Amino acid sequence: MFDITKLQNGSDIRGISVEGVAGEEVNLDMVNAGRITGAFIYWLSQKVHKNPVMLKVAIGHDSRISADELTSGALQAISLWGAEGYDAGLATTPAMFMATVLPQFEFDGAIMVTASHLPYNRNGFKFYTEEGGLDKEDIAEILRLAAKYTFIGGVYDENRTNVMQMYAAYLRQMITMGLREVPGYLKGMHIVVDAGNGASGFFATEVLQPLGADISGSQFLDPDGTFPNHQPNPENPEAMASVCKAVLENKADLGIIFDTDGDRSAAVGPDGKPIARNEIVALAAALAAEDYPGGTVVTDSITSNELHEFLENRLGLRQYRYKRGYRNVIKKAKELSYNGMEAFLAIETSGHAAYSDNYYLDDGAFLAVQIVISAAKLKAEGKDITALLEGLGSPAESREIRFSITAEDFGAVGEHVLADMENWVAETKGFTLETPNYEGIRVNYDLPARAAGDDSAAADASGSGADPDEHRVKGWFLLRKSLHDPVLPLNIESQNEGGIDTVLPMIFEFIGRYDGIRLPQ
Repeated sequence: MFDITKLQNGSDIRGISVEGVAGEEVNLDMVNAGRITGAFIYWLSQKVHKNPVMLKVAIGHDSRISADELTSGALQAISLWGAEGYDAGLATTPAMFMATVLPQFEFDGAIMVTASHLPYNRNGFKFYTEEGGLDKEDIAEILRLAAKYTFIGGVYDENRTNVMQMYAAYLRQMITMGLREVPGYLKGMHIVVDAGNGASGFFATEVLQPLGADISGSQFLDPDGTFPNHQPNPENPEAMASVCKAVLENKADLGIIFDTDGDRSAAVGPDGKPIARNEIVALAAALAAEDYPGGTVVTDSITSNELHEFLENRLGLRQYRYKRGYRNVIKKAKELSYNGMEAFLAIETSGHAAYSDNYYLDDGAFLAVQIVISAAKLKAEGKDITALLEGLGSPAESREIRFSITAEDFGAVGEHVLADMENWVAETKGFTLETPNYEGIRVNYDLPARAAGDDSAAADASGSGADPDEHRVKGWFLLRKSLHDPVLPLNIESQNEGGIDTVLPMIFEFIGRYDGIRLPQ
């Protein structure tokens, strides 16, 4: 029998739900959806101290083609416990959380059927209570219970709930409050929305358009779980290029792009340039900096030195560079705030952004609303959203490289490499360890530039003579273990052209010493 605990992916559950991809057998079907949901109902009853028959649970899904089957299995399991299950239909992940806190609903728990931006054959589950998303320890416990749970199927009452209508109204109200001094609200604003055929097309038609915005040129608003146009992911280069093109072609004031389930977003300025990764972190912080002077922004580990300079010296904030994983940055922000360090924003370069005044919920639409409000105000002043990013520098070069670990015990191999790298850095001229650092090994480098075919940088770093006055390259790199895969990702940036090519041979030479690691070609 399939080990259902293998479906854990950090604080989410993800599996294969559709046949048709070679080598990928279905492991998340109606039966396993029922087992998982049954375990969640038991866990929730313990969490909120209610008999299962007293529980009210809402379930929504994104546009994936396996959504109906998994939702049916989940609703059957809810009914088998005697709890009340409510089908929210097509929904976003943030909306499902809001169903646990909005006074119109106040569900005891909420379930979102989604696998975020993963391919069409994948699907999964996210779970919420009024305290927020479940942690990975909670998911591990639910799957442990699911492994013992027998799902026999059954019937259920077809209860419906209008979560998305209320969520859209909630977003519209935020915009009208934010623009109460701007005549006509969004009249005169041209905003292009790219929903990637996921669940966020409503943002254009149910939030922006009713407030007067011109949404012509918006694309891929209709849900289609085969994702025929581009990957629904703000980090995907093709997806970003597509929305940037749409903004330019339509001469729009602003572009907004969402991932499949609406918990991530990024933006595009009227110049057609993406506001993503480091730029979306900078923008999210700038939007609220006046409200939280001296406040803390918790980010993931791969943010640039230029972003650090912008946050701390330009905005007067404090950056707490932490670990990858949206739940990690959110938990750390909550912890810091609890201990007196006001962390008003937890954000990953992937576009997960959680504000303290929005329940620390990573909500792509909430971030988009803040961007829209500021863009409308700036337009009234003859400016555009990019004005908030003045002073933000960019690295000359940026790259991510993934080293595959072929050894069976990939975790131990990764730990060994990282431990040795710390010693190697300490012995290598031109390298300094970044401290404090909370994930992997982050290294700042300052080396003589390396001409084509010249190994002088490596020679200088190992101690042999190089002209101290020659042109130098500066930057940083981070080597870490992947959250879930047998991989060592390397993120590297340089302030100068050619810097990455100077440093990479040294890193490859170091990692090449180890058996069980495949160097990229």
